[in-house]
Amino acid sequence: MGKLMDNNSAETARLLEQARAGDKEALSALFSQHRPRLRRMVELRLDRRLQARIDASDVMQEAHVEVVTRLNEYLSEPKYPLFLWLRLIVGERLLKLHRHHLGTQMRDAALEVSIYRGALPAASSAALAAQLLGKHTSPTQAAVRAERTMRLQEALNALDPMDREVLSLRHFEEMSLAETALSLGVEESAAAKRYIRALKRLKATLTDMPGGLESV
Repeated sequence: MGKLMDNNSAETARLLEQARAGDKEALSALFSQHRPRLRRMVELRLDRRLQARIDASDVMQEAHVEVVTRLNEYLSEPKYPLFLWLRLIVGERLLKLHRHHLGTQMRDAALEVSIYRGALPAASSAALAAQLLGKHTSPTQAAVRAERTMRLQEALNALDPMDREVLSLRHFEEMSLAETALSLGVEESAAAKRYIRALKRLKATLTDMPGGLESV
């Protein structure tokens, strides 16, 4: 129980103990608490080629089923906060879907960084650019948006893979510094430096864009 209390809030630890005792509602409550953040991760990392075939809700539902069957795995040795373990399960499910549908067309896993230092679908520059630019654009702005998207993707692709991942975790998945450091297996100070560096480089690019961009 000590590790659970160290890595999770008192409320989360209480619900985990109820789930350990077989309370299915407690487990559902735990998953629901983190659903918005987990879904955001899926939307950022789901390959664009699959978005017409796979819905983020389906990924979440499949991951929830796996969480139910693997909960004892976490309870037996809770090294990380529950959210990071749930994120790992969702990420593994997403990776399996990518491998099933894309096979050899997947991006090089060597460039991807994630919790436990394992492979996880990387947040694409296209998805990150879309988040920064927003979704509402009038037809007359389409050409301007296309140019800005291209320049923004180039800027994101120019970042070091680890810096881009830190930016994805902190800015887009809204993870805390501690969560980010644990996910990447680095010290908090190193994660903070990388985040600030990536943000500065991205802001410099956005400042030079026509009309600027205030999203970052």
